[in-house]
Amino acid sequence: MATFSVMPMSKEIELKPGEVYNGSITVSVPADSSENFDYQVVVSPYSVVDEYYTADFVSESDWSKIVGWIEITDSTGTIEPNGQKEIKYKITVPADAPAGGQYAMLSVRSNTKDSSEEGVAVNNVFEMASIIYAKVAGETVHEGEVLTNSIPGFVTNGSPEVSVMITNTGNVHEAAYVTLTVKNAFTGQSVFPLEDDANVFSEIVMPDSTRYITRKLDAVPMLGVFEVTQDISYIGGDAELMHNVKTMIVCPLWFLLLLMLTVGAFIGAIFALIQKHRKNRKVF
Repeated sequence: MATFSVMPMSKEIELKPGEVYNGSITVSVPADSSENFDYQVVVSPYSVVDEYYTADFVSESDWSKIVGWIEITDSTGTIEPNGQKEIKYKITVPADAPAGGQYAMLSVRSNTKDSSEEGVAVNNVFEMASIIYAKVAGETVHEGEVLTNSIPGFVTNGSPEVSVMITNTGNVHEAAYVTLTVKNAFTGQSVFPLEDDANVFSEIVMPDSTRYITRKLDAVPMLGVFEVTQDISYIGGDAELMHNVKTMIVCPLWFLLLLMLTVGAFIGAIFALIQKHRKNRKVF
């Protein structure tokens, strides 16, 4: 079965009621593919089901009406190795389309025909997707807040992890931007970001949802004291939660155990010396 890629993986678009929007995705097959790629493109709703943003491509809602507005050109076809194809789609927005967010997935899958050889049906399917984040013009509501902005104070196992929790109570998706810096608390030397690191990352928060966003600090050494700053740019919330600075101690369990053993041995040695000194005094 041929491998392939789909670009863009996601796209934000703005729509107006009554208009027709034309867009496209590009499907590419690598040169080292051993066979042609027979594809099929299917439109599905897109939503999330929990704060960890588990994707749901089945459930329909008021946020997925756009699925019925999309028409795909060349929804099936064949692409040769080292080839690519631009697959066009048209979104016909109803005049009475509701204002706010609309979300869909353009799913590209292998269109392998069933084989009944020796009475056994075979159907190998591999799938990739492009997510459409659409904003329909009109009375959009931008409401939401930052619920938590968390930096650990003491880390004993694994890479440190920072997190934020953000809610969106409006009717359109919003972008949350998180800026993260880590410095050595004693020297002030930057630990993150380094030259090739991006210390600002963004995530989309869907309407009527709460999102829990985490990021591992893999660049932080496994032993040390650090000053961590995490700033959030979002539409609302407590100003104090937008900015958080905290001292973080990273100390692996093995080092704690070694330290405890060392301290214990040191105390034991002192106790032994005291006992020996007392015995020597009794002798004299």
